[in-house]
Amino acid sequence: MPELPEVEVVRAGLEPAVVGARIASVSVFESRSLRRHEGPSEDFIERLEGRSIEAAVRRGKFLWLPLSGSVDEPEALVVHLGMSGQVLLRSLDQPDDSLLRIRLGLVTPSPDSGHRDLRAELIRLDFVDQRIFGSMAIDRLVPTDDGRAAGLGSELALIPSQVAHIARDPLDPAFDDGRFFAALAKRKTGIKRALLDQNLISGIGNIYADESLWASRIHYDQPTNTLSRARAKTLLAEVRIVLRKALAEGGTSFDAQYVNVNGASGYFSHSLNAYGQHGEACPRCGRPIVRDQFMNRGSHYCPFCQRLRTT
Repeated sequence: MPELPEVEVVRAGLEPAVVGARIASVSVFESRSLRRHEGPSEDFIERLEGRSIEAAVRRGKFLWLPLSGSVDEPEALVVHLGMSGQVLLRSLDQPDDSLLRIRLGLVTPSPDSGHRDLRAELIRLDFVDQRIFGSMAIDRLVPTDDGRAAGLGSELALIPSQVAHIARDPLDPAFDDGRFFAALAKRKTGIKRALLDQNLISGIGNIYADESLWASRIHYDQPTNTLSRARAKTLLAEVRIVLRKALAEGGTSFDAQYVNVNGASGYFSHSLNAYGQHGEACPRCGRPIVRDQFMNRGSHYCPFCQRLRTT
């Protein structure tokens, strides 16, 4: 499933091409991709056509495109990639993907969209999704609870109502470290469960949780209330280092299901130390990385470097 770095790569790729663009046409080929939209396909189409995209914004794993021309209240097109969703920028003459679910025809504000491969005035924004767990939806924008900018890509303190419950991510300038540490101290759960709780800290999935815990030498099932403030600070610092490195390397691609807006794969998979490395030597101590069953998925760690502490 795409995590923060993958979604941010998509957002950054979209921004220069779609901000200021007018939505000239909308085609829905799979109504299940509108599961989070309150209304039928016809409503989705009618409410999008003719409007312009004002920004490309992200919080955690959620992406949204604020729209111009809202009559009663501000709105945005919310995009969730699910397990296999892709948002691709295409020229008009490129062939359709067999898994195309939704298409927006965009008129860019100038002949040069800002993308070196897309210099035509008319371009396509294609939503492709193999498993159909991702979605698009038009949603109203509501004020943030702290009055700060809702996410990366806009200074507006407005967030889609569907995203308002999602916590800020650790790369957000408004992320409150102290509040996060205090929440960890009050909980009695495993630290990896806490890292995956999008109501506590967003954007971290299985891959980057495993990598951050390995880097900070913390066992995935270490109770949160047993972590000292110093170890919690180390963990949060490693989370940020891992996310920024993954972002710099275009995210993690194990197959063709995650690509950027031009269809290219990320290469952070070559930098993984723990995730997916079971049976391989730990880069730090040389002992084998193991994989435990965890929440219907796997948890990868070094039993020697990441020992479960009793205090």
